[in-house]
Amino acid sequence: MLATVIILIVILIVAWFAIDLGVGKKELMQKERTFPMRQASLKLFTDGTKFYNDLFKSIEQAKHSIHISFYIVKNDEVSKKFVDLLCEKANQQVDVRLLVDRIGSIKLNRKMRKHLLACGVKFSFSRRLKFPYLFYTINARNHRKMTIIDQSIGYIGGFNIGQEYLGLDPTLGTWKDYHLKVTGEAVNDLQTQFLRDWSSSMNDEEQHEEVIDRQIKDPSMQIVQFRSTEGVSLEDHFLHIINEAKNELCIGTPYFIPTESLMAAILKARKRGVTVYILIPMRADHPLVRDAAFSYLPALVEAGCQIHQFYYGFYHGKVMIADERICDVGTANFDKRSLFLNGEINCFIFDPVFIKHVKETFHTFLHDCPLLSLSDIKKRTWFDKFKQGVATFISPLL
Repeated sequence: MLATVIILIVILIVAWFAIDLGVGKKELMQKERTFPMRQASLKLFTDGTKFYNDLFKSIEQAKHSIHISFYIVKNDEVSKKFVDLLCEKANQQVDVRLLVDRIGSIKLNRKMRKHLLACGVKFSFSRRLKFPYLFYTINARNHRKMTIIDQSIGYIGGFNIGQEYLGLDPTLGTWKDYHLKVTGEAVNDLQTQFLRDWSSSMNDEEQHEEVIDRQIKDPSMQIVQFRSTEGVSLEDHFLHIINEAKNELCIGTPYFIPTESLMAAILKARKRGVTVYILIPMRADHPLVRDAAFSYLPALVEAGCQIHQFYYGFYHGKVMIADERICDVGTANFDKRSLFLNGEINCFIFDPVFIKHVKETFHTFLHDCPLLSLSDIKKRTWFDKFKQGVATFISPLL
């Protein structure tokens, strides 16, 4: 009798979660947006120290506005330096706004938040928990990482604010990521997306602040397009990149948990002769996500995909490259949480010269990173395989 009751309770909980996710997404999901093709000048950062130095310098030089959205801001020395810098600029009468994800930035404590507000920084959590869709609102996070300075300089990519991004976490070691610095007319779209997210956090989605549409035409700039997703169209965007590849496809991601359609597209690319490189970390920064990948890797290895495991620390970059035709650098991981739950923003790049630069950086990371073989996969312990089974079962939430 007790076993029957327990089974019924489990069934009810699973059913509630499923209904909560489905209905919550339908009722609360923000609109997705594909922005126009824009001109931009791009600079790529893969090293946290260089990125922070550039970002902090831009913040220090801001004259009018600093609008920042991060998934994670922690409570460590790096984060405190960041907070103090924002306070300094707010004291100079600069319009400073900081939007962070409630779950991702759970370590940003009340004391630091009070300090920000006391200095005049406008602060808000995004994606507030909403009854009755608690399970959906806990899981559908704002994973976007954007900074817009004076509406003329933008940043977008994988770095957050914390000491591990400087390689100071002894467990994770050297941290490699992808983050873009953007100037030119494309910054308009980052500003627009930030203000949409900001208004949503204020529970005032009808409020729209004016964004000055600066048209900057310069043939030396790259052609880019920002795509803001909310768990609907990202899979189609990824499929488009994979299907565009004629000779070489590069995928870099910290979490490799694809859908059946994405797996089929990668295997189809191999059948038409495309060389496929996949770069994933050897270490894990979250439980089970690395184990989930091993449900998909054997078929890819058997098909001839070259899967490298980043050995020298933690690889957190989110990048896809199809030949020198199209490249994606953004905030979305190659996993089901980014595909179907999180708010993400990605930069699609169409400039062959810059794409070649990104590809060369990608191949630099591949150098000396161990190539995964079928024998490596077969050597996994029974406990590893058990974790893999659990991870596969809950993969929609990983």
